[in-house]
Amino acid sequence: MSRASIIGAYNTAFGAFVHKDKATGLMTDTKTYYDLLIEAGRGAMADAGLVGKDIDAIYVGSCSPASFVNQEHVAPIAAEIDPALRFKPMTRCECACASSSVALYDAVYAIEAGRARHVLVIGVEKMNLLPTPQMTHVLSCCSHWPSEGSKGWSFPMLFAEYAKGYQAHHRISDSELEQMLWTVGALAYRHGAENPLAHVRNGPQTVAEIMKLNELDERGRSKNMVIAPPLRLHDCSLVSDGAAALVITQTANVPDKRRAVEIAGIGHSVERLPENVRPNMYELMAGKDAAAKAYKEAGITPGDIDLAEVHDCFTINQIMSAEALGLSEDGRAGYDYLDGRFTRDDRVAINLSGGLKAKGHPVGATGASMHTLIYKQLIGEPIGVSARKADIGVAFNVGGSAVTNCVTVLRKL
Repeated sequence: MSRASIIGAYNTAFGAFVHKDKATGLMTDTKTYYDLLIEAGRGAMADAGLVGKDIDAIYVGSCSPASFVNQEHVAPIAAEIDPALRFKPMTRCECACASSSVALYDAVYAIEAGRARHVLVIGVEKMNLLPTPQMTHVLSCCSHWPSEGSKGWSFPMLFAEYAKGYQAHHRISDSELEQMLWTVGALAYRHGAENPLAHVRNGPQTVAEIMKLNELDERGRSKNMVIAPPLRLHDCSLVSDGAAALVITQTANVPDKRRAVEIAGIGHSVERLPENVRPNMYELMAGKDAAAKAYKEAGITPGDIDLAEVHDCFTINQIMSAEALGLSEDGRAGYDYLDGRFTRDDRVAINLSGGLKAKGHPVGATGASMHTLIYKQLIGEPIGVSARKADIGVAFNVGGSAVTNCVTVLRKL
């Protein structure tokens, strides 16, 4: 089997690229879905030193463009990146927030099968044109609609169930859990402050600052309101617009090993969609399965990992992700964060980009962005905070309420 390697990547800035008319409430684009997709694709090809005629296929990960921007059939937009891409095969992949990781895996399969020599992978989403209730409805369609979305269950509520299950199983007190979640959030904001592409670069960077936001004003309101107990506003990831892209090729065809990172192992494991039929709502069972598959294929153990980008859609999921990847013992990740672990100076750093919490979470772009950020770290061109040591990185991207689990081991050549 021919291994695949990343030879170029690009991440747009993440943010809310809209203008809202305060009088009418109408939203207008300042950077469109089309702009983001094309920018990312062109950027990745340029980073790889390739042009349109060199690309054999394109895979686009996007979660719900029809609902967010009224555009289905989005893969052909990639033809506008370069006229020479006309007539190339282009395919959209959808797996909720893991859409562009799955797009990358499909690209890897094309490379390994010998069907393609160079493949462009793009992840993109534009979420901020919709008002919050409508955006929340779109995302709820990624849950199990009969038992969750149609009953008014939002994703904060779904991950709050994991938080409550985790707390009860490991017998963690309310005050301990709060401190754990706030510590995770503050670390994300500190890392994000140094990422020039991050959606939020001025978030509260200490537990004390987050606690201050919890206080009620004279009208009984908090700047860090409870969204779904025990999760508050600053436990939740952002509603973002953005795109990221990668170019992959057979490892044997890599033109410059100094700027190449091998996709050494992948694990793709899917949980049952409804939460109410799952056992063990205190751990990411499918995430652990995906990690085991990726590690076995790559021939590594958790002790070999230097950095990870994990799916902190909610702070509780960063804690459970650290355990799913074997970077902490079960039930101990929160305590590890309290002890100051997983910073740039630790043996393994987590979410040096700021993660979904600070970098942002344009859902279809998130997986591609994770891989892009690790790729840049491993080739010595970090975006934002630089890892202390970087030879092996792991991306852990989740779709839905921990349903689609994608773990990728990336290794510097």
